[in-house]
Amino acid sequence: MGWHGETLVGFDLETTGTEPLEARIVTAAVVEVRGGEAVVRRDWLADPGIRIPAQASAIHGISNERAVAEGRPVREVADELADTLVGYWTRGVPVVAYNAAFDLTLLSAELRRHGLPDLGERLGGAPTGPVVDPYTIDRAVDQYRRGKRNLEAVCAEYGVVLDGAHQAAADALAAVLVACAIAERHAAVAALTPEELHRRQVVWYARWAADFQRFLRRKGTPDAVIDPSWPLRALAPAPTAAG
Repeated sequence: MGWHGETLVGFDLETTGTEPLEARIVTAAVVEVRGGEAVVRRDWLADPGIRIPAQASAIHGISNERAVAEGRPVREVADELADTLVGYWTRGVPVVAYNAAFDLTLLSAELRRHGLPDLGERLGGAPTGPVVDPYTIDRAVDQYRRGKRNLEAVCAEYGVVLDGAHQAAADALAAVLVACAIAERHAAVAALTPEELHRRQVVWYARWAADFQRFLRRKGTPDAVIDPSWPLRALAPAPTAAG
């Protein structure tokens, strides 16, 4: 059957912005999926500690006022979320995240910001993963397909119903279903173990980043830099006390 027939966990964040080293968590979801059905779901609403821009609220529907009134401190949310993901990894369950380099980097930045143990520390120094990122896989296996590659577009390509885009739980479930649909269409992807697939995605993402960087530089942005790291971008060094 392959990895796509086993238990998978979808993970998604809705945030205050699009820069993962600066944006903050607003909502989060972790959805455990077996046989294409959600069997366990956890949701979080955070008070991100900064004002949610109106353009972000327009996408995910969470106003600043609601986050402040109903959300838990983002430090608690990030801590619980990290423990939840690490719990699945420790059991050998892959975590599926669409554009994982965004969500996992943002979570890691939140942990750093609040002085909490990072994912690697919680894993006892083991590498983060396995991670399955349908965004990265789809670009590698169908490189020349025209059109957008956002979650809505890729769901349409693979026949996955996305019910409630930009709601964390809906996006987390859709990411898992898209990952499974890609594996069904591409036997070579299905045949890999989760660990092998993780390693392939590191290479695929780096190759895409290099290609995209060359494209941007050729099109008139000579100093464009696309971070090739996956599934985690490097964080800034932790601040140290003044000597």
